[in-house]
Amino acid sequence: MRLHNRSDQWNQWNRPGGERTVRNQNGESGRSDRLSAPTVYDVAERSGVSIATVSRVYRNPDSVRAQTRDRVLEAARALGYVPSGNARGLASRTTGVLGLCFPDYADPDAETDAEAEAEADDSAVMLYSDQIIRGMERAARRHGYALLIAASLVGGPESLVAKVAGRVDGFAVLAKTVPTEDLEVISRRLPVVMLAGPREIDHLDHIEVANSDGERELARHLIRDHGLRSLAFVGGDRESPDAQARFRGYQEACREAGLPVADEPDLRAEMMTQAEGVRATDALLDRAAGRERPEAILFANDQMAIGALHALERRGLRVPDDIAVTGFDGIPLSRIVRPSLTTVRQPMRRLGEEAVELLVRRLADPARDPVSLMLPVSVARRASCGCG
Repeated sequence: MRLHNRSDQWNQWNRPGGERTVRNQNGESGRSDRLSAPTVYDVAERSGVSIATVSRVYRNPDSVRAQTRDRVLEAARALGYVPSGNARGLASRTTGVLGLCFPDYADPDAETDAEAEAEADDSAVMLYSDQIIRGMERAARRHGYALLIAASLVGGPESLVAKVAGRVDGFAVLAKTVPTEDLEVISRRLPVVMLAGPREIDHLDHIEVANSDGERELARHLIRDHGLRSLAFVGGDRESPDAQARFRGYQEACREAGLPVADEPDLRAEMMTQAEGVRATDALLDRAAGRERPEAILFANDQMAIGALHALERRGLRVPDDIAVTGFDGIPLSRIVRPSLTTVRQPMRRLGEEAVELLVRRLADPARDPVSLMLPVSVARRASCGCG
């Protein structure tokens, strides 16, 4: 987890959605709250433990017996409690920080390739999550916020939520990263924006990209413009809504063209890394030994497709003459590999920027109707399919 600097010009009292102590002419104090917040005392009372035990559950969960820890977390969930991040948060309920919860999609093979191909061009090693983070950082800085990133699920979702939610004014989370019931708890206290995937919670702001449309157009291009009829699709984990939507778009294009298509991808890869792309390509070609191999392999993301380029070169197969390869995302590395990768470009930085804009608007107006945005994508036709 890392905290990025924000502008020193931010004024904690001017940030909307907070609370502060005020006094009337008689010196009586009161508090203007956005929401009435449950406290650590409430959690301790409900779970039947001491305040110190509640604190340890969040600060050092391994020091608390599992049964006790579960009882405390259940009480906190029922009350809608999240731990406060710092002393200023206790006083003002604002932190000047926005949060992003994201699985760690690091791909060492992609970083090595980018450094070799682009001579250590920093932009070339940026993957999907890096691009979203860059967009959020840019927009957060513009609004005077810092960005707190939880880029790992080590310790489990409960630990992740506790670390981030109590330290920020608003929270963006990638679909399927945090359990729905935990998001419900967080959203009682903080603005939450869901990134990617279907809208899981109707009352939350939500942003996704046109995954299905993009993959459908890409498959149509291979079928109509290149006359390819034997296609294979390598998808991602079933729990990835983006990967599932891309497969649906592929299926639609095949059915339109009268091509046979299965209910499941030809292969699935859980991590969607270059190494998985190599493994999937080898498996597909081994499966086709003695039979006609696919004319094209469509991958659910660029990282796997780039791995496929390496695997095919090692086997002595030419891309696109012997077999076409396509990806999805439009990461910078897709432009500089050889052959350059045909892919679907999605607006990854804009996804991050729009997340911040929605959080800032929700902080200013908590009662506004929830917003759901669909960002467009475009097909980048390059050498790996025979274009460019």
